Amino acid sequence: MSTLTPPKPGTATVPEAPLRGSVRVLLRTHRRSLWAAGALVVLGIGAMAALLVWVAAQRCPDEDVAACGNGDLYMITTAQSTAESLLSGGGTAMLLLACLVGAFVTGPLIARELESGTFRMAWVQSVSPARWLAARLVVPAALSVAGVGLLSLVYRWAWTEVSNPNAYRLVWFDPGVFPGIGPVAVGHALFGVAVGALCALLIRRMLPSMALTTVVLGGVMAGFTQRRWMLWPADRLLGNGHPGANTWITETGMLTASGEKLLRQDCPYTVEDPNGVACMKARGGVTEFTDYHPASHFWPLQLVETGILLALAALAVFAAFRVLRRLHG
Repeated sequence: MSTLTPPKPGTATVPEAPLRGSVRVLLRTHRRSLWAAGALVVLGIGAMAALLVWVAAQRCPDEDVAACGNGDLYMITTAQSTAESLLSGGGTAMLLLACLVGAFVTGPLIARELESGTFRMAWVQSVSPARWLAARLVVPAALSVAGVGLLSLVYRWAWTEVSNPNAYRLVWFDPGVFPGIGPVAVGHALFGVAVGALCALLIRRMLPSMALTTVVLGGVMAGFTQRRWMLWPADRLLGNGHPGANTWITETGMLTASGEKLLRQDCPYTVEDPNGVACMKARGGVTEFTDYHPASHFWPLQLVETGILLALAALAVFAAFRVLRRLHG
């Protein structure tokens, strides 16, 4: 008897293999790839630690933004400059890693077996299709949470050590930083696992499913990057003022008497009207406004984005099991 055919009435059923058995087989089959992935994680952590040691070695008493002994001369150290350049893309690297997990690990793990037909070998060995798919979701999901979560913690530690008011592109809301210093990185990784599995089951061919997974994940990541500021209500400052340092200004302009927004970018800047104020007043603007996210909005933005990603991942996993059930017949 196999899991491909239903048992006849009165026939003794064979106990289904536990999920941990399928997971153990999967880990043993891909142990070389797992060792390689683990080595890359350790290498990344080591490189970040070495970078911080280098920064600390060149650090001056005035927090390393001025060369030691040059008085008031502003001169960034080589180590600080290098660290800022590398860390400014840490969040983007986390998104790329999440995309790689979905497109090049989970998708091929399932699509290769469906394409070659080797999945039937597992299904006839007392492993139900549901457990077969669950094992191929649990392994990359657990490894993603562990690997991406650890890298994210180390990256946040390095970002905290290097960041300062004069640092280049290291503010908390920068698109190259934000995804890497909170749980958003893990959310994208789990979403990548779920999308990779769903695309593999829908297409059942490795290369096309990898391409579709990349397109879907890239679209979602670009969407969050462009609209992340809308995930939490922004604070508003009325009048011609500035909300202060370390704030994420999202919209500026003027409000009409009815409360309608006239955005500054909708009025052309001219020499006579460099801020577009006269233009907005001519269109009915009565008072200037600035919408912004203070630093205290960091965690609400992180948690809302992570929650949306986990909900989308759950929907993708549910759809994957539905597709598998239809495939199994």
